[in-house]
Amino acid sequence: MGVKLSDIITAQNVDFNFFKGKVLAIDFSNMCYQFLSSIRSPDGMPLSNSNGDVTSHLLGITSRIPPLLSFGIKPIFVFDGEPPALKTRERERRRDLKKRAEDKLQKAREDDDHHAVSKYARQTIRITDDIIDSAKKLFTALGLPVVQSPCESDAQGAYLVKTGQAYCVASTDFDNLLFGATRMVTNLTLSSKRRLPSGAYVKNELKLFELSNVLKSLALNQKQLIALGILVGTDYNPGGVFRIGPKKALALVKDCKDFDGMFSKLETNFDWHKVMDVFENMEVDKDVSIKFNDIDKELLDNLLVKKFEFSEERVSKLISMLEHYKKQNNQSSLSDWSN
Repeated sequence: MGVKLSDIITAQNVDFNFFKGKVLAIDFSNMCYQFLSSIRSPDGMPLSNSNGDVTSHLLGITSRIPPLLSFGIKPIFVFDGEPPALKTRERERRRDLKKRAEDKLQKAREDDDHHAVSKYARQTIRITDDIIDSAKKLFTALGLPVVQSPCESDAQGAYLVKTGQAYCVASTDFDNLLFGATRMVTNLTLSSKRRLPSGAYVKNELKLFELSNVLKSLALNQKQLIALGILVGTDYNPGGVFRIGPKKALALVKDCKDFDGMFSKLETNFDWHKVMDVFENMEVDKDVSIKFNDIDKELLDNLLVKKFEFSEERVSKLISMLEHYKKQNNQSSLSDWSN
């Protein structure tokens, strides 16, 4: 879900050329949900091989990586670890929504309602351990770094940006700004349009958010920004404070001299101190090493062709494209890339 701040913060419109030579820390789960939602068979189910292993995410990855590399972008992929206890309510809420969607999906199938089947199938998406494992193996075969967060990928991505190991985080989740990511880009897809959860399509534009500009435009410091997010609601206090949206939250935080006093006057079902602590002190891997490697053709063949039944022609074309883009960017190999 993430905190909803889009109504009160502005961004810079950029294009893919803006990120030439820059390292982008891509939130894997955020990207994977896009693939699992959009790359589906006519019955609304994800694509799979003859053994029933899901392949939608692999098709999405192999389709998106070459264009990113063609712009000289250096992607690294950040994976979620164990979520904090405060996220339990939000995880239970998501499970309940998926269970309801599964019940509606079953009825839609019984009614032979193809539109409803497609709609509710997308609402039952789950990123399984098998999907995560196969994605990690694919990134490794492509020579692209994988970063495993001990906790939330948002916090880990923010750490990579703050320490200069990445230029910005690529995600649609504004929690990254609350975790202190100095830059974040949204809508990192080559599609001219993107699909909203409602099913509607809107024009896709790359939006670059600079934390310093966000704080300046709102006249807030980082702690106040986190407090604003807590009022609106985050994954660690779903729903926030009743009837307080971003604009009202901004006014409250600006006038506030004492957070204890502000929250004590509001009707809440959470401890704001604990939520604030999550954003300020979440565990991250500080010993992470970012290293780009050459393509492992044998691993790529074993994974995509032998296990997931991609055609040899498709995989050969993928390798050729990647090697072409290496030369295009005047790199003898991916391992020559540096920050």
